[in-house]
Amino acid sequence: MLVDKVLSVIFGSQNERDVKKLKPIVEAINAKESWAQSLAAEDFPKQTQIFKERLAKGETLDDILPEAFALAREAARRVRGERAYDVQLMGSIVLHSGRITEMKTGEGKTLVAVAPSYLNSLTGKGVHVVTVNDYLAERDASTMRPVFSYLGVTVGTILSSMDNATRKENYNCDITYGTNNEFGFDYLRDNMQVDIDRKVQRGFNYCIVDEIDSILIDEARTPLIISGAGEDDTFKFYEVDKYVDLFEEMEKDPKTNDYPEETELTPEQRAALKGDYKIDEKSKRVSFTNKGMNKIDDILHQHNLIEPGTTVFDEQNFEYVHYFTQALRAHILYEKDVEYVVRDGKVEIVDEFTGRILEGRRYSDGLHQAIEAKEHVKIAQRNRTMATVTFQNFFRMYEKLSGMTGTAATEAVEFNKIYKLDVVVIPTNRPVARKDENDEVYLNEEDKWNAIAKEISEAHKKGQPVLVGTVSVEKSEHLSNLLTRLGIPHEVLNAKNHAREAMIIAEAGAKGAVTVATNMAGRGTDIKLGGNPESRALKRCGTEATPEQYEAAYKIEKEKWLKDYEEVKSLGGLYVIGSERHESRRIDNQLRGRSGRQGDPGRSKFFISMDDDLMRLFGGDRMKNIMKRIGMQPGEPIDHPWLNKGIEKAQKKVEERNFEIRKNLIDYDDVLNEQREYIYQQRDDILVDENLTDRVMDTAKEYLNDWFYQYEHGKKNAGGQKTLIDNIRNTFGLQLSPDYLEKDKVISILQNDLTEKLTLIGKEQFNMFIRYQYIQQIDRKWLDQLEYLDGLREAVHLRSYGSKNPLTEYKIDGFNRFDEMIEQIRIDTAGRIFKVRIQIAPAPMPQRQVQGTAQHEEAQSMSQQAASNRMAQQAQQQASRTMAGASTGHNVTVTRIAPKIGRNDPCPCGSGKKYKNCHGR
Repeated sequence: MLVDKVLSVIFGSQNERDVKKLKPIVEAINAKESWAQSLAAEDFPKQTQIFKERLAKGETLDDILPEAFALAREAARRVRGERAYDVQLMGSIVLHSGRITEMKTGEGKTLVAVAPSYLNSLTGKGVHVVTVNDYLAERDASTMRPVFSYLGVTVGTILSSMDNATRKENYNCDITYGTNNEFGFDYLRDNMQVDIDRKVQRGFNYCIVDEIDSILIDEARTPLIISGAGEDDTFKFYEVDKYVDLFEEMEKDPKTNDYPEETELTPEQRAALKGDYKIDEKSKRVSFTNKGMNKIDDILHQHNLIEPGTTVFDEQNFEYVHYFTQALRAHILYEKDVEYVVRDGKVEIVDEFTGRILEGRRYSDGLHQAIEAKEHVKIAQRNRTMATVTFQNFFRMYEKLSGMTGTAATEAVEFNKIYKLDVVVIPTNRPVARKDENDEVYLNEEDKWNAIAKEISEAHKKGQPVLVGTVSVEKSEHLSNLLTRLGIPHEVLNAKNHAREAMIIAEAGAKGAVTVATNMAGRGTDIKLGGNPESRALKRCGTEATPEQYEAAYKIEKEKWLKDYEEVKSLGGLYVIGSERHESRRIDNQLRGRSGRQGDPGRSKFFISMDDDLMRLFGGDRMKNIMKRIGMQPGEPIDHPWLNKGIEKAQKKVEERNFEIRKNLIDYDDVLNEQREYIYQQRDDILVDENLTDRVMDTAKEYLNDWFYQYEHGKKNAGGQKTLIDNIRNTFGLQLSPDYLEKDKVISILQNDLTEKLTLIGKEQFNMFIRYQYIQQIDRKWLDQLEYLDGLREAVHLRSYGSKNPLTEYKIDGFNRFDEMIEQIRIDTAGRIFKVRIQIAPAPMPQRQVQGTAQHEEAQSMSQQAASNRMAQQAQQQASRTMAGASTGHNVTVTRIAPKIGRNDPCPCGSGKKYKNCHGR
């Protein structure tokens, strides 16, 4: 540690050295500026073509960087009147190099992304610019499209409302703007298609992620999931919710302020314990005591929810423990207007980092249904996961990944360890003039809110604009009520009215403005002192105005704004108040960074109480008692640098813990990711393979080789012979006599069978039929594997009690099951193709030609995500028509050669389960 400090003093910090290396490149770009200025408008697209030709001849992107960046800067100057500063060029170079650019709010990150996007688009492989919501994606694309058009480069936008054809068109543009959710879901949807031409994306070449800390760290633990309908167990959530109030929390030991450990108590002491459950507030978990488990059993019997003679501990009833656990979590640990809101009869999750509604997101594992039962709204049926990916693994697919944000340095270690991304802090264009004051700490929450209201009132009286950051909807509304009582006009920006977000933020710097907002991460709109002349001009002339009318309105509004700007500047600029410390320093810095843009004056201060979550969970009652003992009185604040350091230490602890959680998540998800990439690659290979009969035949040969090897090298007794004959009959539908047991003969029969089918209906049609069989098998078995891995992940932690590493066990079991699944897909599909028989029908038939095979019935019953389901049915119908309308000109019928298995018959695999609960599922 000491050596690092000494080296930093002598050679400068790593960041200073990184910035120093950027300066010669900036000088090279500036040297090309006069050349770019000398070009006529029609020369810009021509120059783009010249760059592409130079790349084709072997030059690299770095070779043409100075000229390309100079050209992009000149295009932006001519089209938008914005000439990139040298510090903005530094940010652009960092983005091109595949690193993270940290630039303060108001430094113009939207413009910074233009030059690297343009340069990397010249390869023709596509560039993705990722933002946090549709509004910003559309705004940034519309803002910069004229600049890119001037350069001869096309720009697309991906929005949630778009259909497949429009998405494909936009992905085929040189540069595509969109949200992390849309890019991720399109990747999953593409890998559920049954026709390669319906895929919309064209690879993952280069990506710039705006607000990269919000997307790759704050949202890293939230996987993207595409679901289909699963078992309907909604009534169980309603039933269980009725009895939640009957449970009591276990009493804590007054000395340790913790729960007693039941295993360390005598039977008498355990019997005397009160309470049914324990709460772990930090990790939002609930666990039942022995007494609690017995109470669940009693409730289930009293209300006839389980069969008499069974208990909750029996396998068929144990799921009720899960329902009760989720119900308790919903009631105790998830609070309305904090973690979620109820809107239009739906429970919607609030993003704790941005304060926005997470549209379409649901808590997993039945928690969302439990909250719906608690709030007495309609419970949505639980879905089955069809496809899933985490943002961590999605963004690691890009050949080159970069990002920009106002706050990344505090998470530099995580970015490096998980994404191999370095962070470079770019100096501001003008020195930061904001004054960051020490935190004010109060004994209780009521005193803190009163102090905040008083502080706002004083600033408002003199006309200084105030922005207050709160951590939840509930607290923003509490402060709003206080301000209303004091007669202070204000705006509230939270998950309930995010539609007016841009307008509220645009005017947050106006004289006398008071804005209360839940978390300011990724708002994407600058707060200008004196208000926003652009939005005012738009309001004055209306959205239908011509460009000339807008320019006239803007000229009037800009003159007014310049006066307002100077007045607000003289009042001290924007005053940012934090109503409590977030568990991440980065989120606090995002709020602070809203003030003091481009060298403007500003002020920031955090107000804290000992009842705040961070102080309560990491300081506890002990800290509060110390404060009282040293004479701290209610209503009196403490303001000291030492206290700031203590709070920062608590935040660092939480950040380290959260990093470990995310690191643990990715260690487990890497197993799933490896399997997903293999499955999706195999799926793609099958979608483009024009000779699938070879694949089928190769599988048949491989299995026959294994079976004959076992037969020939074992004892050639009746048992071995019977096993071989059974394997061939059950797998390929061939009934062979013992005299015919020669490998080459069997292979010849199977080869002739495929050749005959191929001749009857034609290569293209037969290939399509085989393709559908493969895709159906892959998709169905992959769903089973996803469910298996999900369950394994929960169960594997118990193995740590046996001194085994849960992650190692997860990898071993997960890959063993995966290998079995791959083999099962291959042999099941090959078996189906051989078992299908083609017959010439005597006369034309209507379009119900396919007499349902057992396999066809399985296909029909297969549950698919809505969009994919439609595609699967079309492919199935196409395959059916193909098999029926053979190239011979005759109608063809597919018939079953094996006996039909009833839904309630025993499964032929020998598991002892009914067919519908086993292989017929």
